[in-house]
Amino acid sequence: MTDFLTNLLAFIALISILVAVHEYGHYIVGRWCGMKVLRFSIGFGKPIWMRIGGKDQTEYCVSAIPLGGYVRFLDSREGPVEPEDEGRAFDQRPIPARIAVLLAGPFFNFFFAIFAYWVLMAGGVMALKPAVGAVTPDSYAAEAGLVFGDKIVSVGDTAATQWEPTLVAILGEMVDDGRVPMTLEGRDGRLRQTVLDVGEDKTRLTEPGVLFDGLGFVPWQPPAIIADLPADGSARTSGLAIGDRITTIAGEQIKNFEDLRTAVEPRAGQDVVIEYVRDGRQDFVDVRIGEREVGGKIQGYLGVGWTTEGGDTYYQRIVYTPLESFNAAVERTWMSTVFTVNMLGRMVTGDVSIKNISGPINIAQIAGESVERGWRYFVGILAVISISLGVLNLLPVPILDGGQIVYQLVEALKGGPMTERAQIFGQQIGILALLLLMSFAFYNDIARIFE
Repeated sequence: MTDFLTNLLAFIALISILVAVHEYGHYIVGRWCGMKVLRFSIGFGKPIWMRIGGKDQTEYCVSAIPLGGYVRFLDSREGPVEPEDEGRAFDQRPIPARIAVLLAGPFFNFFFAIFAYWVLMAGGVMALKPAVGAVTPDSYAAEAGLVFGDKIVSVGDTAATQWEPTLVAILGEMVDDGRVPMTLEGRDGRLRQTVLDVGEDKTRLTEPGVLFDGLGFVPWQPPAIIADLPADGSARTSGLAIGDRITTIAGEQIKNFEDLRTAVEPRAGQDVVIEYVRDGRQDFVDVRIGEREVGGKIQGYLGVGWTTEGGDTYYQRIVYTPLESFNAAVERTWMSTVFTVNMLGRMVTGDVSIKNISGPINIAQIAGESVERGWRYFVGILAVISISLGVLNLLPVPILDGGQIVYQLVEALKGGPMTERAQIFGQQIGILALLLLMSFAFYNDIARIFE
């Protein structure tokens, strides 16, 4: 129940923030262009809070259904315009002004992403360098000769400096022809070239959560080697010792300390078998997982500290000046935007799985998890979804901003507005396309729950 409420509240917060940014773009540019704004609403349906203000007596409200929002401009097509408002209706303003208003919503989403990334980067970031963790035998990674500890120097022509652009490069190379050329630096410092060749398996590997398992390696993280045994942990009296590398817990494979945390937290009070390696020999112990309260929830607690085992070379602290952080934020937003557009196009051609389309259930789960992991993760998710929202709204679908821009361009070319019949037909096509998209999204959300 707590997780459900966390996810729900995080989802409402996320959607409300991004919708407010999007609609504010329409609102403020509309006012700059001399249009009269009748209502600015966060959410749909009946208003649950309203304030009327400004010389135009605009209604500012929060409505009951927190799944979107809208700005309502004065429009002569919806009714008569008072003489004092003549020329201020949306359809009475010049076409460039209307297009500017329609573009403003998506562009404010991009501006927000830049701002969010700038906030995250402004104080500098501590990041893992792109490197290879555990490699699965007989996998694509093993066939390509990837070895634990290899640093990824480049993917194709893209330098691998951080994991996010490296992942984008891997996916971009893979969906082209199923081949991912890479330059690696071994732990001995030598450079070598290799190619991850997934062939016709490329579409499956674009499904959510499949990429690393499908390729056969995980990103490098500190291995689960015990460096400390706190007095309050059950591991201290279990027979485990400093220097042991934990390999499984209750049959669940442990490749790094993140795997260990994930395996231990839901097993409070349970008796489990822990397998480990000591001095090159495999052994096991029976352990009862302890428990502790974290954020009002009882979690399993083993009581082991970790070591990087020389992992300092895999970490980097990137320090930016204010201008550098802004440039990096713009670059990250541009990269993510191009990647999103590319992936959408590849879905149409079948090169990328349509399972990547997410609906409100999955977004709520992601939002809830990001809140639990801290504000930086939540802001990062806000940036990613804001970019997706901006791209989605620019699609030439009649009920979206992109479709409305097409209407304005047609009007400019033919010297008059499209016929009402043509506009209604376009709206019907747009609604059908949106319903189809929502159906895919809900199906994917439900399928993920039962996987």
